[in-house]
Amino acid sequence: MTNGSLALTLAPWSEPLGLDVLHRQNTPELTEHLGGVESAEQVRRRHERYLAMTDGRMFLLMLDGEPAGSVGYWPHAWQGQQVYETGYAVLPEYQGRGLAVRALLLCARRAGREGALPWLHAFPSVRHDASNAVCRKAGFELLGEVEFEYPPGHPIRSNNWRLALTA
Repeated sequence: MTNGSLALTLAPWSEPLGLDVLHRQNTPELTEHLGGVESAEQVRRRHERYLAMTDGRMFLLMLDGEPAGSVGYWPHAWQGQQVYETGYAVLPEYQGRGLAVRALLLCARRAGREGALPWLHAFPSVRHDASNAVCRKAGFELLGEVEFEYPPGHPIRSNNWRLALTA
């Protein structure tokens, strides 16, 4: 997917790029709505979980061959049904270019082709205006506010956004 001359692609989560991107995303600004900065060990464990995913996928956002962030989808039990949950982050130096919306749409297409579940949900904090705008611009339907836990043990008030997946 291109925007002018900038080619945005999704690359498989890998070593060492994935770990580097997670460390670069582990800042107070980028984790403000996600429970805060993680320890180096927590970041390493997250990276290992991403590498080991078998149901769902994590991707590196590649902009003209350079890592610019991450996006992914994974199964999540929600209100009595199995859905995919998504998460995304764009590194600060790449923000403000619409990359999160484009990456989320690319990820949704992959989830629709590769996955078996009909819905992709995003649960950004109700206070995270930029992330809620990404969901709206990507065509997600706002289902309302919900209590959510992210990371586990950290309750937040979130918006529940949903997108139908098609192959």
